[in-house]
Amino acid sequence: MLKFSAAALVATLSLSAAAAAAAFAQSQDGPIVTGNRTAETAEALKVREAIAYSHTLPRGAPTQDYPLVAWCDALVTGHADLGDSLTNRSPEDTELVRLGRLEAQDFRSALAAAEPRQTAATKAAAQQAAAAAKAQWAPLLASEDEAARSQSFGLFYGLPGRCEHAARRIRNNITTPPATPAEVGLEAPAPAN
Repeated sequence: MLKFSAAALVATLSLSAAAAAAAFAQSQDGPIVTGNRTAETAEALKVREAIAYSHTLPRGAPTQDYPLVAWCDALVTGHADLGDSLTNRSPEDTELVRLGRLEAQDFRSALAAAEPRQTAATKAAAQQAAAAAKAQWAPLLASEDEAARSQSFGLFYGLPGRCEHAARRIRNNITTPPATPAEVGLEAPAPAN
């Protein structure tokens, strides 16, 4: 009986240590990985990109990748700024602001990497797109009505999936058009005339 109790004690301590390690790992700063993107195949990335590029962009969003990334950066930065303006944020709101800042940082690093390869016209389009997106947040950021700011912060639905792919494409100087859903097998190809 003593042998069994000692084994049970060791097993219990091992499980407790594993649970504590898992809890500690989740409490550290940084994104929580829910999937293993490093193992994503090129084909899977191509499919995700085809899906993202097949969706219609919101009104006012530029269609070229470089200006789109500037627009995405301004939108997510404005959302994070709006969250920072709230005095009584929930832990979830604080986490959304933190994640938004990380996403904006990723967009800005992609813009910086791609900037030397852009024409003056593309840079101007990016500046105009960013200014238009910032202008959408300006009235809310200037408002003294915290309840309205809080409600608007909670209603932001996020960015188009194309933002992530456009940032990767400009960072890596990918100039070929993205695949279409038909090219990746998600839709039947259009019949030839």
